[in-house]
Amino acid sequence: MAVKAVYNGVRMSPRKVDVVAALVRGRTVADAVTILDHTPRRAAQAVKKAVVSAGANAEHNHNYKPDTLYISEISITPGVRYKRYRAAARGRALKFQRATSQIRVLVDGDKRVVKKTAAAADGESK
Repeated sequence: MAVKAVYNGVRMSPRKVDVVAALVRGRTVADAVTILDHTPRRAAQAVKKAVVSAGANAEHNHNYKPDTLYISEISITPGVRYKRYRAAARGRALKFQRATSQIRVLVDGDKRVVKKTAAAADGESK
């Protein structure tokens, strides 16, 4: 079972974000964070934020081992488009749209073995 993290409303176009996401697709979470730290693109911060969040979700909420986590899927989809106007010649206003993106990261790995405490073992035998 993969663990998911979604980052909605990233104020960049999906094409620009997808170029950065392709760098880390299929890699371990630790490798992906290192690559994104050294990638000189603005989209690297947003992708790193989503990858770190997915890793933290897997480790803390779903009991995965942090050193075995890898990115099983990363997808970039277009988000809402903000409609704006720009001043033009002769007093006109021209429409333009600001693109946004949605980053969805799925992380998978090995689960930790849940150890039962002595108190929990005594409670089950009664």
